[in-house]
Parts: sequence; structure tokens; C-alpha cells
Amino acid sequence: MKRLIVLGGGESGVGTAILGKQKGYDVFVSDKGAMSKKYKEVLKHNEIDFEENQHTENKILNADVVMKSPGIPDKVALVQKLIENSIPVISEIEFAAQFTTASIIGITGSNGKTTTTLLVYHILKNAGLNVGVAGNIGDSFAQQVAEHSFDNYVLELSSFQLDGIEKFNSHIAVLTNITPDHLDRYEYDFNKYIDSKFRITKNQTASDFLIYDADDEAINKWLLENKTSAKLVPFSLEKKLEYGAYVEDNNIIINITKDRINMPISTLSTKGKHNTKNAMAATMAAQLLKVRKQNIKESLEDFEGAEHRLENVAKVREVEYINDSKATNVNATFYALECMEKTTVWIVGGVDKGNDYNDLLPLVREKVKAIVCLGLDNEKIKNTFGNVVDIIVETAGAEEAVKVSQKLAEKGEAVLLSPACASFDLFESYEDRGRQFKAAVRNL
Repeated sequence: MKRLIVLGGGESGVGTAILGKQKGYDVFVSDKGAMSKKYKEVLKHNEIDFEENQHTENKILNADVVMKSPGIPDKVALVQKLIENSIPVISEIEFAAQFTTASIIGITGSNGKTTTTLLVYHILKNAGLNVGVAGNIGDSFAQQVAEHSFDNYVLELSSFQLDGIEKFNSHIAVLTNITPDHLDRYEYDFNKYIDSKFRITKNQTASDFLIYDADDEAINKWLLENKTSAKLVPFSLEKKLEYGAYVEDNNIIINITKDRINMPISTLSTKGKHNTKNAMAATMAAQLLKVRKQNIKESLEDFEGAEHRLENVAKVREVEYINDSKATNVNATFYALECMEKTTVWIVGGVDKGNDYNDLLPLVREKVKAIVCLGLDNEKIKNTFGNVVDIIVETAGAEEAVKVSQKLAEKGEAVLLSPACASFDLFESYEDRGRQFKAAVRNL
């Protein structure tokens, strides 16, 4: 019996443990921190052995294979020891993929991947395909492989998940964009992060597809210097493409099959240039899976978008409150500010992953009347925007940030939470930050 060790007792870890046990492995889960009650109950119910608040080395170093959850960096001593002992250390998606014959649509990118994943899933489900959605969303991929038999999976894949793949392949890979993010995990080397994202195409063959943003400098550079076997399927807002998706006279044109699609941008349910790109990528993925044009158009018109991504929370005394807590990097916040049509009070800050805020200066100058800081260390924000915005206030929680914003915003203006940072200094996660913000707005 092969021994499977799972490092990390969160969603991906517990899902892998369930699948491993089902496939006849001797499974042991080890978490260095405390595990949530919910996951401990699941492991007990499935009679899977686990430990928390420690890693007992002699129970781990006898593994045949180790699944490391994406949050654990490769440079951790225990992981290094496993590698030195030639024990394979893989990600959950690598482990789970060997137990399904489903067609996989894998979606990665610095921004837009959640929205694009949900949009592809929405289109395929509405078209009647037997499809699951997983990765960074909802139940883990491994657990779904254990409990369902879907013909298709739409997977949102982070660079950390892709770092742990060997044989995993997406029949259709989508690369939404690449901008500096998580550089703390890649030795502050942008090229290492770019290579990590492109692992999504490493096992693709000539019968597979790579859908990508042809306006993205980092993507174009990589494609010039490296080879992929996949068929390239580009989308662009800037140039007309012979093959792919582009924009002409405010219409999206998609020209990859005989069934050419022509759709007014105004009919899309989610607004903004980045959402036009997400819609192009999702539409091409659906077309490659033979979904009919009419089905695609209907789904694009009634799609609701992702929670915590430019989500309209409420209008209070004629001021709009918008929750974009999912914006954990500068590029995501750039999109949010670009979409703002009203004078804005901007709530920003948190754990900075090596941010350069200078890209935001023109948008901030044009649209932002006041900045409300929501983080423990706000020096960089104050230094960057101190000369551009007259009012910068520091706050220490969502409720305080919302109350201060209400005082600063006038009729016809907007309050935007778009932090450009991770949330772990004051909140459990970006979801927690977004929920606390929404609760505070509803209490005004």
C-alpha cells in the first residue's frame, strides 16, 4: 500500500486525503498550524489519520508521495528534506488529475481568473454540459474527482498550484494576463513568476489550445522566446486578429470557427475593459467545446460576476459602496479605478507583496478625492499619493474605514474598497475583509 502524506489540512489537503483513501493509499494529514473544526470532522468521518500544530518528521519522511498545499513555500526545511530524499512533492491538481478522464479547462493569470473561471462554468452549465468547477473556488478538485463523475472541469489555477505539476494537462488553457504579483514567493524575480504561469502549457500537445491575452507584454515576450505545442488562440482589445477575438466598433468579434460571433460589448452583464477580455476568453473556451453561439450570448448577458470583485453593495444617501476586496495586487486595483465613473473615496492597504503604486498615479489624480488606509503599515501609500490626494486617513478596521468614508463622500460619489494588498494583517482572508466591509456598509 502506497503512503500518501498530505501537508496542510485545508480545502485542497482534505480533498486530496479523501481521494487518496478512496484510491487505496495509506493517508496521513499533517498541518503545522491549527486545523478548522469542519475539516477535522471530515477527516474523522472518513477515518483518516491526522495531526495539527506540528509536523512529525518520522511520520512524513516515509512517504511514497507528498501533496503539499499551495500555501506552503518550497523553501520550507521539511519540503527541502523531502526533495533531498527523492520523495515526489506534488500539488493537489497533479494528484487528482490522474484519476479523471474529464476534459480540463485550466485558467490562470494574475487577475481575472476567478471571473473567467466562473463565466466559463456558467456558459457550459447553461449549455447543458456535465461540468464541475474547482481549483481556487468551492470544493477542491480532488474531492470532486472522488465524489462526482463530471465530463468537464473548469479549474482556476494559481501559480503555486502550477509549481507542483509534472504530468497535469489542460485540454484548454487560458492565460488571462501576467503582472507582478506574489513576487515574495519568487525571489522578487518577475521572470520566475512568468515561467510559473506558463507551466499551464508545459504538457499541452498539438490537439490542445492556449487562449491568451495578445495585448500582454510579458505573455508575448515569453511566446517569442519559448515553444509550446498547443494551438495559440489570442484575444485583443488593441488589434484586429485573423484568428481569435478582437473588438471592432464596440462589438466583440470572435473568429475561431466557421460560426463567427459578433456581439455588442454593451450587452455584457459585467462592465469594464478587463471584463470584455474575460468574456472573450470564456467565449472562445466554450466555442472550442462546441457550445452554440446563442447559448454563449445568453450566458454572457445574465452572468452575475464573482463576489468581492467590483460588487455593488448598496447605495446609502446617494453614495455608491463597491466591494473589490479580491483586488489583492496593483493591477487588479488599476482595473477597478479604471471602471469608476464617479468621484471616488478609495479604501486601500494591507500586506504589500512588493507593490509599485506608481502605475495608479494618473487614475488616482483623475478620480480619487480621498484615500482611507486599511492596513497596519501605510507608509508606502502615504509617500506615493501624499502629493496627489489632499486627504489621507488611517483606519484600523473595516467598520472604521466605512464610517470615515461616509463622512468624506458626498452625494453622487462612490466609496471603493480595492485594497491592492493581501488581507492577512487585519483579516483572515480577502473574503473576510469583503464581508466585514459589506456588513459595515449595511449598518450605516
